[in-house]
Amino acid sequence: MAEPPLALAPVIENKVWKCTFAVVGIMSTLVIYGVLQEKIMRMPYGENKEYFKYSLFLVFCNRIMTSAVSGATILASKKSLDPAAPIYKYCGVSISNILTTTCQYEALKYVSFPVQTLAKCAKMIPVMVWSTLIMQKRYNGKDYLFAVLVTVGCSLFILYPASTDISPYNTGRESTVWGVLLMIGYLGFDGFTSTFQDKLFKGYDMEIHNQIFYTTMCSCLFSLTGLIAQGHLISAVDFMLRHQDCFYDVAILSTVATVGQFFIYYTIRTFGALTFATIMTTRQLVSILLSCVWFSHPLSWIQWIGTAIVFGALYTKSFLKSKPHKPGNGLDANSASNNS
Repeated sequence: MAEPPLALAPVIENKVWKCTFAVVGIMSTLVIYGVLQEKIMRMPYGENKEYFKYSLFLVFCNRIMTSAVSGATILASKKSLDPAAPIYKYCGVSISNILTTTCQYEALKYVSFPVQTLAKCAKMIPVMVWSTLIMQKRYNGKDYLFAVLVTVGCSLFILYPASTDISPYNTGRESTVWGVLLMIGYLGFDGFTSTFQDKLFKGYDMEIHNQIFYTTMCSCLFSLTGLIAQGHLISAVDFMLRHQDCFYDVAILSTVATVGQFFIYYTIRTFGALTFATIMTTRQLVSILLSCVWFSHPLSWIQWIGTAIVFGALYTKSFLKSKPHKPGNGLDANSASNNS
């Protein structure tokens, strides 16, 4: 009876190392990503205390880096660069993805990073709605219960901030409402993006890098067009030329965003949705705590209650999902392009 465990020991050890690699990769890249995006959008640069206002430029930089790396990966593996799906479907994912990321960056002008990070946990409801409409999925009562609990916790966190946590863009209650509206836009677009990506994977014989490459290439073109139309491209480049530390921040942000994407896809493919969801939940908690310490965000006692409700519900849901269940029931982790 002792032989099977001994025979399995190398397999278990290898799996532990792979899991450690995935956890360290996701946690380090996405925590750095979170801190940097808050610094870029909320902290002043230079002696004149100027703020970086060009969120679409950050989207453009991130997508250029990701498309270059994914294209190089496809060429290095000697796989076909031909699109696996019609281009307009990649464009649909791309437009939704750009709107998602832009709302995310813009919201940081009006709400703190801890508020935004916790609000991302509420993406279960829009994902459930889009999955029902697009994928014809069905969910049980427990899924709806956890979605409601998470939403309640997020609402407490957003509506009852500590009075001293003031955004540099804050001009009163109106900006807080605008920040919340941007987060609602983020959740809605993000839910559509991940659901439609899931549909593309299931509807076509598509490699991960194929979807990343064509989606991000479309995003590069759309975001560049938007920057030119708004007249922000030259202004953003000029800002970074005048503030070299901002240039380094944007370069590192784009790098860790790209590396983080590949760690995310590696984790989902190797360990599945449950492990990935647990890692991401832990990462969000660490990001909130780190942001509170790094940028001195005070939390009210109601916000601590909201945090406990959200992460208690998420961890309980992950624990219950560890039991075998029929395919198609419950929430999937979905594609992770916007989990950062």
